[in-house]
Amino acid sequence: MTDEHDIGDALTFLAESGEPVSIYPSGATNVVMGRLRSVDPERPNFVLELNEGEFLPPGDATFIAWLRSSKIQFALSSVDWAPKPNEPTLIPLEFPLKCQVLNRRASARLETPLGVYYMASFVMNGRPYELQLYDFSAGGVGMRASPRDAVGLHVGRKLQRVRLELGPDTVMIADLEVRLSRTFRSFLLGEQVQIGCKFINLSTAMEEELKRMLDKLTHSKYR
Repeated sequence: MTDEHDIGDALTFLAESGEPVSIYPSGATNVVMGRLRSVDPERPNFVLELNEGEFLPPGDATFIAWLRSSKIQFALSSVDWAPKPNEPTLIPLEFPLKCQVLNRRASARLETPLGVYYMASFVMNGRPYELQLYDFSAGGVGMRASPRDAVGLHVGRKLQRVRLELGPDTVMIADLEVRLSRTFRSFLLGEQVQIGCKFINLSTAMEEELKRMLDKLTHSKYR
């Protein structure tokens, strides 16, 4: 999305709906939360309202929010993220030059069965990770973890040789790219991080094998 009017409409929807915005500062491990307070398409700019106690470090940052049934993502940069006078949580910003809009469901997903733990295991920068899968499809997988166990899994991060356990006797090794990372609160588990990943570098043979696995799991689920 590069048209200024389309971007203005999208940002206005976020402001009017009060949708939370997750902000990922470059090089930081924490997620900054906020929302759009107001939008002025004529200028064109908008006002970002940070949650109480939040702080944006200088530099690049990626903004992600849900736009109806899709995800919108854009990047901005500032040397100081200067707030309004006497209003430290309100930051005026210019429109981004472009936004990415990604469908929430690019391909049909199969939810993992209740009571069965499907896992994703990999090593990144020498640190082992083991996250629970909650759904998967021909396009990618969804994972969840506590914030402590999800450190470093930022949008755009590429994960190599991830071992995916897609059932008792179904395992595949694949490369993934993190396309979504957002926090939510579970009644039973407390604060959790939802991580959506896309398959990358899949060979034709691997794509066929993945489809075969999904067909097998779908049939077993509804048998």
